[in-house]
Amino acid sequence: MANGEPLEIAGSELVHILRTPPELFASGGCVLLDCRPFLSYSRAHIRGSRNVNWNSMLRRRSKSAVVSLEWLVPDRSLLSGLRAGHFSPVVVLDEESRSVAELKAESLASMLLSALRAEVEPGAAQICFLQGGFESFFGAYGDLCVNSAAASGNQSSARDPEPGLSGRTTPLYDQDGPVEILPFLFLGSAHHSSRRETLAQCGITAVLNVSSSCPNLFETELLYMTLRVEDSLAADIRARFPEAIRFIDSVKESGGRVLVHCQAGISRSATICLAYLIHSLRVRLDEAFDFVKQRRRVISPNLAFMGQLLQFETDVLCH
Repeated sequence: MANGEPLEIAGSELVHILRTPPELFASGGCVLLDCRPFLSYSRAHIRGSRNVNWNSMLRRRSKSAVVSLEWLVPDRSLLSGLRAGHFSPVVVLDEESRSVAELKAESLASMLLSALRAEVEPGAAQICFLQGGFESFFGAYGDLCVNSAAASGNQSSARDPEPGLSGRTTPLYDQDGPVEILPFLFLGSAHHSSRRETLAQCGITAVLNVSSSCPNLFETELLYMTLRVEDSLAADIRARFPEAIRFIDSVKESGGRVLVHCQAGISRSATICLAYLIHSLRVRLDEAFDFVKQRRRVISPNLAFMGQLLQFETDVLCH
């Protein structure tokens, strides 16, 4: 009943689907669309699932009763694959709903199911709904989930935010390596960018240097982009967002990993990472900030940068 009423499946049925070798699918295989908020998804999710986002700002501004799949799926390649029916089954899940009948019409899962039925090529994909949502599945099959709730970056980072307090040349929050924001995006400091073995351990292939004076030490080995930005209230860092986002995307598309750094990894580089999350995942600034701060607790963009991020959020989410 592809493109008709979604097929409701139990957790055990999803396990069978997930454990089926990809080559046995007639299509490109199963895709899981997780409708929970971005922060909930980032803390724990079914391995291989994709987060679907429909933030409150866009909800309030939308006057249409019909929600487009394009508004819900920020990944362009995933969007085109869904519409063309390249994935089957397409499994939708939320936090804990037991059935499609239980969904409220204004819920994200309900809107996503409607958009899939309307836009996926007829007969090309089986659309399913996971009974009991993530909560039920995680309780029974935690081994098939990613749980990063405890992995919040450098746990000790907030204890010694000033490098000179205890006489160390390297502040406590830089004693470990840079933190992973996304699988291809890392945030760190000049200290991290200067340690070749640290970069190698993280699989870093490119470096985005957002500073006015930090050197690029490994230009014969790594790809660099330098954005000369001062950490001051007068600096217009927002003007550099487009080129920074293009650079990060190019590294991602090439299969590489990029370290974004400034001097301390607190203000300028954090601002670039926040802008990237807002743009690529279409999340609110407060969500992006909480997400990054869980991983590197010392982040603190200056007030001017926060104001520019708020304006960027409005430009992106209201576009």
